[in-house]
Amino acid sequence: MTSQGAAAKGPRVVVALDFADAASALALAGRLAPQFCRLKVGKELFTAAGPQLVATLVQRGFDIFLDLKYHDIPNTVAQACRAAAQLGVWMLNVHALGGRAMLQAAREALESTPRRPLLIGVTVLTSLEEADLREIGIDAKPLDEVLRLSALAHSSGLDGVVCSAQEAGRIRDTWGADFLRVTPGIRLPGDTAGDQKRVMTPRLAMESGSSYLVVGRPVTRAAEPLQVLAQINDEIALTESRK
Repeated sequence: MTSQGAAAKGPRVVVALDFADAASALALAGRLAPQFCRLKVGKELFTAAGPQLVATLVQRGFDIFLDLKYHDIPNTVAQACRAAAQLGVWMLNVHALGGRAMLQAAREALESTPRRPLLIGVTVLTSLEEADLREIGIDAKPLDEVLRLSALAHSSGLDGVVCSAQEAGRIRDTWGADFLRVTPGIRLPGDTAGDQKRVMTPRLAMESGSSYLVVGRPVTRAAEPLQVLAQINDEIALTESRK
């Protein structure tokens, strides 16, 4: 496990900067604060703005989840993970479907970095249902596939997985609380699901076993994003006080 400690600490909310340019992402970041949230940089924004944006956000004090879902031959993924660590990111991810050799190569590439980021494995995207899995040749229910890939990630030495909140409890109960469950597909009561299919509210997600909540549109499209973030953090605090 990471020297940072795999147990969830600090802000539990990771705001997804799903923007097409650096200016928009930095404008929202300027309305947020590192003590209240972490930030996620995904494929669209990273492709448009590159490593410099990540470095800028790190300099502003934010923990960054670099969500590029590396999936390639082991050596390529290992080198990509090492490069990501040099940017000072807090967390990065790889596709668990890349197999054990790839997962272990990614983990080993990070061992020698001065401040090792958390390494988590993507299981089943929250936009996929059983019919979608069947169409791509996976004859399993989402829960069963998530648990299978979580077992692979755990035995390969990763710090946790990306899963939906619907599977988080089973993963926690199977591999313990230190094996992180990072859950996208978080929606506030009354929000539309959008392109997500396995969704949950912040309170229910935390009660169900999530470690970190990846929240996009409910915050990024809000007139007062910091106010919405405060509402989510209040729900999380209330949930944790009852444990």
